[in-house]
Formats: sequence, C-alpha cells, structure tokens
Amino acid sequence: QVTLVESGGGFVQAGGSLRLSCAASGRLFSIYSMAWYRQAPGKEREWVGLTTRDDRTDVADIVKDRFTISREKGMNMMYLQMNSLKPEDTAVYYCATMTFGASGYDAWGQGTQVTVST
Repeated sequence: QVTLVESGGGFVQAGGSLRLSCAASGRLFSIYSMAWYRQAPGKEREWVGLTTRDDRTDVADIVKDRFTISREKGMNMMYLQMNSLKPEDTAVYYCATMTFGASGYDAWGQGTQVTVST
C-alpha cells in the first residue's frame, strides 16, 4: 500500500510560480508511475503529467511549456514546478501512483489547492 501527501499549494498572482511536492510512503518498490492530476470547480479531473520508474516523463500539451515534473530516484518524492501560472490553472492538484501490473492509478493523495488570481 502506498500513501501520498501533497504540499506546496497556495495563492499566487497570474504570472507567478509554485512548486508542488508529493511525498510517497509505504511500498515504494511497487510504484511504477507517479502522476499529477488536477480538478477545477465544476470540471472533470484532468491529467497534468507523469513520471515513471524507467525515467519516462510526459506533460499534458496544455501546460507543457510552463510545467515541469521531476522526482527523486527512489520514487519517494515527486515535484511539479509550475511557472507562468494562469487563472485557469486554479484547481485542486492531486498526486497519484500506479503500481506494477495495475491498469490505472491506484493510490491518491488528498490534494492541494492552487489558486491563481488575475
């Protein structure tokens, strides 16, 4: 079992930056992929990006030129560097992990709120 805790959210003006962190604990050896999702009020949850144990990283096209994902080698920490933030980036950001053999992300954090003002 994996437990995830996000941190680093907050209130920022448009054009600013934030760095989110996701701390993972538990059966870290079972993690294949770590991902960021976000959900804005009244909208569906949206995939932001991922990183895998074999060092593949991918970021959604809508944020590709502004957001960067990185992680520690041991899959115990993942980061989301968000630059040039826009009001439409306002959402609750969630960290998720997929274990080897799973068909989807099977552990989720509680989320951290990011609010971007105009």
